[in-house]
Amino acid sequence: MPRDPYEVLGVSKSASADEIQKAYRKLSKKHHPDRNPGDKQADAAYKEVQEAYEVIGDATKKANFDQFGFAGPPQAGFPGGGGFPGGFSGGFPGGGGGGPNIDPEMAEELFKRFVGGGGGMGGEGPDLGDLFGGGRRKGRTRGRRQPAEPIEAEVSVPFEVAANGGSIGIQIGDDEINVKVPAGMEDGKKLRVKGDDSRPRDVLLKVKIAPHAYFRREGNDIILDVPISLPEAVLGGKVEVPTVGGERLEVKVRPGTSSGARLRLRGKGINGGDQYLVFKLLVPAGEVDEASRKLIEEFAKLNPQTPRANIAWA
Repeated sequence: MPRDPYEVLGVSKSASADEIQKAYRKLSKKHHPDRNPGDKQADAAYKEVQEAYEVIGDATKKANFDQFGFAGPPQAGFPGGGGFPGGFSGGFPGGGGGGPNIDPEMAEELFKRFVGGGGGMGGEGPDLGDLFGGGRRKGRTRGRRQPAEPIEAEVSVPFEVAANGGSIGIQIGDDEINVKVPAGMEDGKKLRVKGDDSRPRDVLLKVKIAPHAYFRREGNDIILDVPISLPEAVLGGKVEVPTVGGERLEVKVRPGTSSGARLRLRGKGINGGDQYLVFKLLVPAGEVDEASRKLIEEFAKLNPQTPRANIAWA
């Protein structure tokens, strides 16, 4: 006979469900085959822990064990006696024996087998549920272990990992969990990490995407501000820019590029989205020297502009 499950897990009969689960997790982790490769004693202890938790880790099974032990609750049997072959424990209503304890469905099956299912009695025959008392049961309800509620937590995911996909390690209690993040993960979404032998409950993680130093996200598109100088804006040029996928690309700035103009890098965003470069014109800070001032004034005379001509408020 197997050892007492309370003894195996090292808990008392009055232990709560959380105390039983905590003891199970600790021992399961200690004797897990991955931590004890080739250790037969640890393997046997691991299996014993699993079997013990199977008995007292479920409220219904625990109650049965506490009342009846490993033998389990008494079943309807067929001790010797009269009536149907083998007899029924409990007998018919009014026949003595302390009242019925036979499963009506089982009784009906036996009645059909030995009496002829009602046809041999004339008409439809008696209802075995009525015959053995208590009425017919429409179905059986067996205790099933309800899935444990998941552990809920919040996890911060780096911007690039959420964009490109990858794995991150997090700590839940005493356990370090490796979480796979799919590409394109969005802020506020949830990730479910399935439980295992050492952690029977699932973990439900609410994702918080960490902001990036220079990338921004609009759906599956990536936005990057690119500062350019006055000569680059006027004359054009080339600048090197990063992409969210980790590349560095050289792109052309067209002559006459205004601040706020966008350049699209097709397919360089998230899951086939695009990356947009937003050019930001930077002018020299403070006052310029006299020679520079004259050059700018001369430039303005040669290139007259009316930048607010088409503005509604102008």
